[in-house]
Amino acid sequence: MKTTLSLTRLLSREMRDRVIRRKDLDVALYYTLDVLGSYVAGGVTDQGQKLREYHRINTLKGVEAEAFLAAALCHITETDDLHRSSVTHPGCVVIPAALEMARHLDLTGKMALEAVVVGYEVMIRIGDALGDKHYTIFHNTATAGVFGAAAAAAYLLELNEDQWVWALGNAGTQAAGLWQFNVDATMSKHLHAGHAAQSGIRAALLAMRGFTGPEQILEGEKGFFKAMCPDARPHAVTRKLRNWRIAETSIKPYPSCRHTHPAIDVALDLREQLRQKGHTHEDIQQIRIRTYATSQRFTDNQEPETTFAAKFSIQYCVTTSLINGFPVLSDFEGERLHQLRTNPLLKLMQVQVDEGFSERYPKEWGSAIEITLLNGYTFKAETFAAKGDPEKPVTQPELRSKILGEFTYAGLSQREGEDLYTEFEGLCTSETIPQLVWNKTKS
Repeated sequence: MKTTLSLTRLLSREMRDRVIRRKDLDVALYYTLDVLGSYVAGGVTDQGQKLREYHRINTLKGVEAEAFLAAALCHITETDDLHRSSVTHPGCVVIPAALEMARHLDLTGKMALEAVVVGYEVMIRIGDALGDKHYTIFHNTATAGVFGAAAAAAYLLELNEDQWVWALGNAGTQAAGLWQFNVDATMSKHLHAGHAAQSGIRAALLAMRGFTGPEQILEGEKGFFKAMCPDARPHAVTRKLRNWRIAETSIKPYPSCRHTHPAIDVALDLREQLRQKGHTHEDIQQIRIRTYATSQRFTDNQEPETTFAAKFSIQYCVTTSLINGFPVLSDFEGERLHQLRTNPLLKLMQVQVDEGFSERYPKEWGSAIEITLLNGYTFKAETFAAKGDPEKPVTQPELRSKILGEFTYAGLSQREGEDLYTEFEGLCTSETIPQLVWNKTKS
C-alpha cells in the first residue's frame, strides 16, 4: 500500500535539500537591512517603549523572549516588507527569528542569512496556501509566520527530517492572529509578529529534543486548513519552483499599510501633474479613488483619529501625499496628524471597488485616482504595481536613504546611523551577529 507523504514532510525535504547561492544571500541581506530600519524606528514609538519595558521586567529571558521583542518592534511603523500573493510580511517575523537564533547558537552572519532565505520560502508558500477567506478574519503574517520562524530555526539547528516535521507541526498548532484589532486601531498587530517568531523558535527547539508534533498539521481532518482556511490551496505548499521566493517580496517606501501604497504612488504622480499645470490641492473639488475590494475593506476610513488608524486610511494617505509629497513617519504623528486628519480634502474623496483591480489581486495590487478641479478640469492616473514591488524595485541607494531616515527618526546621529548600517551591511562575512543596544529615545 502506497503511503502519501504529508505536506510538511515534503516541504521539509525540499528545504533541507535545496542549494542557497551567493546571490540568494545578497537578496536576504537586502531585506535584512530593510527590517533593521523598522526595528530601530519601532523601538522608540509608544508601543515600542511599552514592549521594551515589558521585556525588561519579564523574568523569562533567552532567545524566545529576544525574538518576540525584536519581531514585535519590527512590525510597528508599517515600514516592513510585504509579499503580495501570500499577503504576508515575512521580514518582521523571519529575520528576527533567524538573527536571534543564530546569535544564540554563536553562528555566522552567512548562516543567519541562509536561514532567512529558508524561512521566507516556508512562510510564503504556506501563506499562498491559506486562501482568500482566511485573510478576512486571520492575519496571515501571524498564522503563516509561525511556520517561517520555525523553518528558520530548524535550519540553524540542523534538524533531521522528522524533527523538521515536528517543528512545523507544533508551530502550526500555535498559529494565531485575528484582525479584530483593526476595528478599533489597537496594538495587537505587533504581538502577532512577536508571537509568531517566538512560537516558531520554541517549536524548533522542542523538536530538537524529540518533542513530537502532528505530521499532517496542514491537511489533517483536525488540522490548520480544516480549522481556519475554507478555501485552502494545499498545492501551493509543495509547488516546484526554480528560484527561492524571497526575491518576490516588496519593500515598503511609505510608513503605512501596503494596501494604501498603490494609491499613494498615483497621488504623488497627480501632485506633480497638478504642479506642472500651476494647480495645488486647494483647487480640488472632488477625488475618486478606485481600488481592489480588499484594499477598500481595510483602508476606507475617512475619519482616522490615531497614528495607527491614519496608516490604515487610504483617504489620509492620499491627502498627505497630495499636500506634503512623499509620506514619512512624521506625517502620521503629532500636530501634523491633527492637521491632516481634519483637512477638508478627506471629505472630498470617494473610495470605490474596481472589479478590474479586484480580479488582478493579490498577484497585482493596483489603484486609480481621478481628480476634478473647481474649474471642471480632470486629472487621472493609475498603477498596477506599487513602488517597491519587484517590477518597480527600491534601489540600494533608495533603501539606504530609507533606513538612515528611520535611524534619524529614532534619535541616532548621522554617524551612529551610518556605523550601524555599515555593521549590518557586512553580515554575510561576519563571524558574529551584531548586537543592538538601545540607548536612544526619539526627541
